[in-house]
Amino acid sequence: MKNDYEKGTLHPLTLTMNEAVSIFKDLGFTAEVGPEMEDEWHNFDALNVPKDHPARDMQDTFFIKDKEGFVLRTHTSNTQIRFMENLVRSGGKPPFAIVSPGKVFRNESTDSGHEMQFHQIECLMIGEDISVAHMKGILFEFFKRFFAGDNIEIRLRPSFFPFVEPGFEIDLKKGEKWFELLGAGMVHPKVLENCGIDGKKYQGFAFGVGLDRLMMMKYKIPDVRLVYQGDLRLNQF
Repeated sequence: MKNDYEKGTLHPLTLTMNEAVSIFKDLGFTAEVGPEMEDEWHNFDALNVPKDHPARDMQDTFFIKDKEGFVLRTHTSNTQIRFMENLVRSGGKPPFAIVSPGKVFRNESTDSGHEMQFHQIECLMIGEDISVAHMKGILFEFFKRFFAGDNIEIRLRPSFFPFVEPGFEIDLKKGEKWFELLGAGMVHPKVLENCGIDGKKYQGFAFGVGLDRLMMMKYKIPDVRLVYQGDLRLNQF
């Protein structure tokens, strides 16, 4: 019997995540995943985020009712911490390069560019003699492949994040327009030491970029809320 139903297609966010992971795998990274509900150690403390940091405030973080000390993760950096802890526990050591995609949660107002749940992909490379130049090269190569055919430039601006030193904001020039796109930097030695890795011998970089933002830029989606409402009647894609 002939099936007249149309076949489904992959969601633009799935396409974006699959392509991003594939590019980083080609660049030598391995993919790792972690839990979406996380304890404060892996989400904050191990990442050198102090107890009084604004990110821990109820306005930014979803704390779990009747489960003290647990939150909905605010980034996928918890996966990096768990990977390093497990590596050391099993007798392993750097070098390594991992990429951690997944859903994250922040208690913020929604608009065309922001949602309370969204997706990130974060990269971590640790070894000896790794510099900012390596980080910039990886980022440039990723964006060049992801936005194939477009004229791409990137620039670094000094910034502060507790888990990196020095830290940077990374801007991407696509065509004639600059976009503020992600945070990055050299991993703070204390973060490595919290996971049992010698922060004097090893160094490396970490950065994270919003997959939702990349999806909107690539597929020209004007409002991020469209991708989460699940109304198939709209056929917006």
